[in-house]
Amino acid sequence: MDFASFSTELLLILFFVAIIAGLLDTLAGGGGLITVPALILSGVPPLSALGTNKLQGSIGTATATYMMIRGKKISWDGIKRLMLSAFIGAAIGTIAIQLINTDILSFVIPIVLLFIAIYFLISPAIAQNNDEPKLSSKKYQYGVIPFIGYYDGMFGPGTGSFFTLSGIACRGQDLLTATAMAKPLNFSTNVASLLVFLVAGQVVWVIGILMMAGQVIGAWIGSHCLFKINPTYLRGVVVLMCSGMLIKYAHAMGWIGFI
Repeated sequence: MDFASFSTELLLILFFVAIIAGLLDTLAGGGGLITVPALILSGVPPLSALGTNKLQGSIGTATATYMMIRGKKISWDGIKRLMLSAFIGAAIGTIAIQLINTDILSFVIPIVLLFIAIYFLISPAIAQNNDEPKLSSKKYQYGVIPFIGYYDGMFGPGTGSFFTLSGIACRGQDLLTATAMAKPLNFSTNVASLLVFLVAGQVVWVIGILMMAGQVIGAWIGSHCLFKINPTYLRGVVVLMCSGMLIKYAHAMGWIGFI
């Protein structure tokens, strides 16, 4: 795919989609629920859509990670080992999805996105937690983190929220700490997945670079608004936009006959 394959209007739409996704991903997670359907609806093949999504998503999580470290919300020494575990899990997951038939992916991706959207809709809001850790640091590092990383390598949407939830449920972290630590973990999984997609040649650079710029803007805004906006409302926006795109996708695939 080259630049001529995409209209100016389509590129502008994807740019603004990336801004919204970067904002929502930083505040509540789930930006991939918007960007992946948007890429597929733009005519990008499923594997390339996942690869391009990792390219544009990496810069968003990198921006959020930088803001968290600069604001001393997290420390490098406290997160680097977890990032390595997340990196390995994501790399394995991304390699695994390369082996899946792309025709099957055309059906699998929207189904997975639908289930994740339902999870976002019906799951209870994450609450503050100051309990004792339910898992040791080693079990968390070598068991939970790579598993979430593997999921991100395979598909990705909702990963940031899963990292946050695991920090609260497994390690007894408070909401602020868990949310802040989720950013570098998500950045690590994005980079690992992106490297595999680059080797496989599954990245559309024109779109990816444009959406990277949008992600920076969205993540920067989100980092300055963290916990000033109710995440419950944002999750509703994510689900609403995702549902609309999935309906449009189903229509494009001929699964439904209206719209």
